[in-house]
Amino acid sequence: GLEEGFLAVKDDLQVVLDPVTQPLSWALDGALYTMLTVPWWIVIPAILAVVYAVTRSVKLVGFVAICVMLLAFIDHYDYAIQTLSIIFVCAFLCVLIGVPIGIAMSRSDTMQRMTIPVLDMLQTLPPFVYLIPLIFLFSVTESKLYGIAIILYAIVPVIRLTDLGIRLVDKDVIEAADAFGMTDRQKLFGVQIPLALPNIMAGVNQTIMMSLAMVVIASLVSAPGLGVLVLRGIRNLELGVGLVAGLGIVLLAVILDRVTKAALARINAAQK
Repeated sequence: GLEEGFLAVKDDLQVVLDPVTQPLSWALDGALYTMLTVPWWIVIPAILAVVYAVTRSVKLVGFVAICVMLLAFIDHYDYAIQTLSIIFVCAFLCVLIGVPIGIAMSRSDTMQRMTIPVLDMLQTLPPFVYLIPLIFLFSVTESKLYGIAIILYAIVPVIRLTDLGIRLVDKDVIEAADAFGMTDRQKLFGVQIPLALPNIMAGVNQTIMMSLAMVVIASLVSAPGLGVLVLRGIRNLELGVGLVAGLGIVLLAVILDRVTKAALARINAAQK
């Protein structure tokens, strides 16, 4: 009965969702094309420059450079760049969508009560389950199929921790802001978000790591990157291919985790 009901509304859902989600396909395809078309001697220095700008750590920049060179040495550079491109786009959209939702939750108890069950459901569903309805709604060749799955899976931490961070802002600070005659908008952007930034950044860190986990699973529905090699290793029983690709995923996970944690440490040090 559930299947028949879903199939009955599938065409109507496609009419609504296709134009709404098409920009996601354009963003993912554009990022993949750009990162693979631009020469490595431009892409790698650009990545290292971003790492330094975020962390201000020469040691971390050197570590990232060694990891990227190692991936290039084992001929996994293209796959790693594809994975990073997808993570950048999906994590950016998660933050762009998730932070406003978290702010709305922090300002309204009713909104929080309505949103938390949805977040609980998204967080407890097995990752493969996200793919089932999307396969029926979108073509497997469309990049928005895996993009939506990644965003739904990875957006929960940034929403929860944005809500938590703003709610944990000291009430005395809010009272002081009220005494100065601040508007709600001024309090939000001048007091609450800066003080909640460590929690928000912790949510961004978790969102990026969950995006990486889902990119590997999304290789089942044509997502490019290192997950394709892992899937190939499983399907063809190619032990070396699967293990080396797994090592590449571990390196990317370490890079992303170290960089985001270093950025969080900088924010905490600045606030202290």
